[in-house]
Amino acid sequence: MAGEKASGTRLADRRVIRLFAIGQLGWAILSGIVSNWLVYFYMPSDTMLSRGMAVFITQGAVFAGLTVIGIITGCGRLLDGFIDPFIAAQSDRLKSPLGRRIPFMRGAAIPFGVMTVLVFVLPGTGSETLNNVLLFCCLMLFYITLSLYCTPFNALIPELGRTQELRIDLSTHISVTYFIGTALAYLVTTVAAYLEPAMGIAGAFRVTVAVLAAVAVACMLVPAFGIDETLYAKAEPSSTPMFQSVAKTFKNHDFQVFELSDVLYWVAITMFQTGMTYYITELMGLPDSLSFVFFAAMTLISLLFYAPVNMLAKRHGKKRIVAFGFFFFCAAFAVTSVCGMFGIPGMVWGMLVAVLAAVPMAILGILPQAVLADIAECDAVETGERREGMFYAARTFSMTLGQTLAMILFTSISILGENGMGYRATAIVATAFCLIGGLVFTRYNERRVLGTIGGASGEARGGDRA
Repeated sequence: MAGEKASGTRLADRRVIRLFAIGQLGWAILSGIVSNWLVYFYMPSDTMLSRGMAVFITQGAVFAGLTVIGIITGCGRLLDGFIDPFIAAQSDRLKSPLGRRIPFMRGAAIPFGVMTVLVFVLPGTGSETLNNVLLFCCLMLFYITLSLYCTPFNALIPELGRTQELRIDLSTHISVTYFIGTALAYLVTTVAAYLEPAMGIAGAFRVTVAVLAAVAVACMLVPAFGIDETLYAKAEPSSTPMFQSVAKTFKNHDFQVFELSDVLYWVAITMFQTGMTYYITELMGLPDSLSFVFFAAMTLISLLFYAPVNMLAKRHGKKRIVAFGFFFFCAAFAVTSVCGMFGIPGMVWGMLVAVLAAVPMAILGILPQAVLADIAECDAVETGERREGMFYAARTFSMTLGQTLAMILFTSISILGENGMGYRATAIVATAFCLIGGLVFTRYNERRVLGTIGGASGEARGGDRA
């Protein structure tokens, strides 16, 4: 068959890539709901309280400047980070007629959606202490189910992307659906506003989350049942025990550079995304329903740059473009720190931030996944062992670590000062982390990685010409 690999596996076609990207759309919705709205729902602003929002969990700092919501989300992120390697190892070693990844995705999709809803529903008793416990338990289960679906899902990226061009195309498609999914997650308050008169602010919020979760689950089941993994992926189970596999992964120097820059990126972007609704309501003086409008504008503008980023990465390599994305994001974060000042209308500030963030969103939405796929493929060439699941679990760990630190920093810094100074400080801290992350990424040796892959496969590739 044309396009078939010598090993008997086929190259993924556009249909397979589209089906896979739909799965990304689904889990991006669920992840976005919790990432963007958990703190907002359980640590309500004065604006929300004035509209009748109930307080469900303990507020304010409770220990060493930390809040209950910060501690709970931090624990959840850490659990996610530590369970990912275990799930990755089980996925890498799985022997199933369906492949190594699909069985996990089929089993985890529905529980993942259910736990997303319960995170906002179960902690609804009249006792703040009981709600603290319920939220903790629900969030732990949320992250377990997230890991059960997303770690095997991400491990399919290098397996379906067998060539440099396919990896970039696949990363481009899932980046599009990721941002669409995240934008849909921002719809929560927009839709809830129409239901609020009949259900109250909390009830409307929960119903909206349930509807979006149902849509997300349907999307996640598309690749789980629509892709025959055995036709496109080299299903060669790894024999390396989990701890040895983790050790081998973190000894990879190229991955060490990527991982450190990725942790710093996730601290910055999570602080920005968590604070977006606060920036809009408390700094710009606009209603929270505009969160979706600004994020949708950011996404649509970002999509205009996807094709140029795709072409430039294939022609010139990814390193320089990714580093540029880091530094451009710094500008967006820095502007956010002064929004609402100088007598400029809030709508102008909102659109300015959306436009500035659009370009780096396109770059850092597409290329890091492709960079990691290159590193995983290079490691497979050098070691003769395919451990894609562990590389992506380790990447999830960096995301988890960054998001955990971001949640702790945001919930602690945002309560400092008055008149929104705490929110401004979070944007400044995000700027610093993003700048350092970009500087770290400049140490990535793209030429060596692509040279190793190209030497093994005979493919002509663009690379780092620095």
